[in-house]
Amino acid sequence: MGRKVTLATCALNQWALDFEGNLQRILKSIEIAKSRGARYRLGPELEICGYGCWDHYYESDTLLHSLQVLAALLESPVTQDIICDVGMPVMHRNVRYNCRVIFLNRKILLIRPKMALANEANYRELRWFTPWSRSRQIEEHFLPRMLQDLTKQDTVPFGDAVLATWDTCIGSEVCEELWTPHSPHVDMGLDGVEIITNASGSHHVLRKAHARVDLVTMATTKNGGIYLLANQKGCDGDRLYYDGCAMIAMNGSIFAQGSQFSLDDVEVLTATLDLEDIRSYRAEISSRNLAASRVSPYPRVKVDFALSCHEDLLEPVSEPIEWKYHRPEEEISLGPACWLWDYLRRSQQAGFFLPLSGGVDSAATACLIYSMCHQVCKAVASGNQEVLADIRGIVDESSYTPKDPRELCGRILTTCYMASENSSQETCNRARGLAQEIGSHHIRLNIDPAVQAIVGIFSLVTGRSPLFAAHGGGSRENLALQNVQARIRMVLAYLFAQLSLWSRGARGGLLVLGSANVDESLLGYLTKYDCSSADINPIGGISKTDLRAFVQFCKEHFQLHVLQDILSAPATAELEPLANGQVSQTDEDDMGMTYTELSLFGRLRKIAKAGPYSMFCRLLTTWKDTCTPRQVADKVKQFFWKYSVNRHKMTTLTPAYHAENYSPDDNRFDLRPFLYNTRWPWQFQCIESQVLQLERKAHQDLDGLD
Repeated sequence: MGRKVTLATCALNQWALDFEGNLQRILKSIEIAKSRGARYRLGPELEICGYGCWDHYYESDTLLHSLQVLAALLESPVTQDIICDVGMPVMHRNVRYNCRVIFLNRKILLIRPKMALANEANYRELRWFTPWSRSRQIEEHFLPRMLQDLTKQDTVPFGDAVLATWDTCIGSEVCEELWTPHSPHVDMGLDGVEIITNASGSHHVLRKAHARVDLVTMATTKNGGIYLLANQKGCDGDRLYYDGCAMIAMNGSIFAQGSQFSLDDVEVLTATLDLEDIRSYRAEISSRNLAASRVSPYPRVKVDFALSCHEDLLEPVSEPIEWKYHRPEEEISLGPACWLWDYLRRSQQAGFFLPLSGGVDSAATACLIYSMCHQVCKAVASGNQEVLADIRGIVDESSYTPKDPRELCGRILTTCYMASENSSQETCNRARGLAQEIGSHHIRLNIDPAVQAIVGIFSLVTGRSPLFAAHGGGSRENLALQNVQARIRMVLAYLFAQLSLWSRGARGGLLVLGSANVDESLLGYLTKYDCSSADINPIGGISKTDLRAFVQFCKEHFQLHVLQDILSAPATAELEPLANGQVSQTDEDDMGMTYTELSLFGRLRKIAKAGPYSMFCRLLTTWKDTCTPRQVADKVKQFFWKYSVNRHKMTTLTPAYHAENYSPDDNRFDLRPFLYNTRWPWQFQCIESQVLQLERKAHQDLDGLD
């Protein structure tokens, strides 16, 4: 009997409820796996229906169509002579489970339900599924008639079991189970399971990739064995981008690494590994072997099949590799760009419309489109026919082949500088310069006539004319006049997005892009229903600090020299009158805090779960060298007052790419009230009491020195 096995895992760009497309991508991945000699193929979590179906899981249609796709897979000649491991929802005894269905040659070998469901942050699996809680137990699952006719099976094993082939033993984990304190792979490995598979639906967060890789390598370092991880990739219909990173590891080393960001809808990894390497590795770890002698056994489903070949002596084995990580600014350049590509092609729009202000945020958004154009040209040059067909449909030209990212950007991105009497020539020049360097179709217009008309209506009705603070007006007048400008820009953005291509004799409409960063959203430093209101926002989950690093990266990587001027300029909304032609308003002055402070507040609020008092206590030590307790208290109070006053704005926040774990996204990630007692009387009194106590102690210490 042979000892070398060739295994395949994959990353698929599945789309929620796109059963036909999902089926074709699954079949293509199996076909590629077989062509490379693999005899086991692992796919992502819930790949048949797409991971992000959310409340569609409640619908019987989702279960029915998933079964129909499974039937098509069982019937296809492509799936013959290879163990296929696919993901789908399954109803067992009137309970819905998130399952792996493992089959071979038209026979279902095992249905393995997920045992630990992800139910934090963006995940809500307990809303739709029930975890299988009967460890190491299986039941009979009665197949529906459409499958009985194909498989000639009435029932199949359902539950927590492993597969025993002629030459090895295979066990399954599903996504979250890898992240739990006591993962199933621990006891499976101790029970002699040599190949562990993990089907994931894991989304991108900046700086997260290392955690996933560390978990896999550590699992096989401590216990030996082979570990296959498959993952979803791309945007499957909402704010998340699933970032691939499929991998194959053995005995603590990586043997195959999948891409984290790519426009390829189907990516298959294979590795040929020697089972004897597992056995010899495990044999010398005495502590592991002692634990193995006491472990409770798993039910084994016998499979009349081998993963290895009889004569494999001359078969070369895969060599270990070093995992290559992207820097955060590279992740920003690639992740949101791939998400934008999926959104554009799947929404069947003709491009994007971006209000370009000449500041860092809108410049970063423009750079993401330019990066996307680079990815498209690169994919087409490498022979990706799906990308070529998609871009031809987008530009409505059947013979078009993109070669130059700048030329492509001119076709699909329209930028617009919306000037007012409060705009400076410098921001106008910076916006125009960036548009020229990336090649976008650029428009310059003046919003003053529209603003004057709106304010004129108010004056006609009320007999009062509001003034800016610089002209003697009060704070309410000043803020209202700023908001009118901001909201007019939103109205014009949608008008030009709908009719800009029409005016040029081209077909289709444009998606409006927002460019409010995560820190400004957290504080509510934006006008409700202004240019932050858009179809999608690719930077809405990214901090100002990371955005500046990304823009610096684009300046060097894409040779966009005007970005240096944008980085050097102060951040400003330009909604108040200029002073001698110069900007008189800056974002940090308006907010009353720096972006660095705001980012720290955001991380403490969400990630550290800190309310006002806990945040004050944490920052006392963090800022002990720069701030007095009174100053710390004032900063914390100011943040929570502004945050709570503006929290209502999060209910209308534009859908944004999720990239940070302190995002204030009200849709699913950051569930909080939007009507607060903004005085925080009890919390602020606790802070005040602590400040007074510290001040008294400081005075006593000074008196003691005298």
